[in-house]
Amino acid sequence: MEQYQTKLKPWAVFRLPNNICVARFRRRSDAEGHAKALRHFVSATYEVIFDQGT
Repeated sequence: MEQYQTKLKPWAVFRLPNNICVARFRRRSDAEGHAKALRHFVSATYEVIFDQGT
């Protein structure tokens, strides 16, 4: 089931340097908006990546 969900939502927001996936999205713009909100409220580094879950 995890693999299926990963393919449905390939855009992921990761918290660095821990490499923790915080959220997954279908659209890049949604992921970037979520990362922007997280950066505003939580003092940490977030990166948006395209992760197909190979």
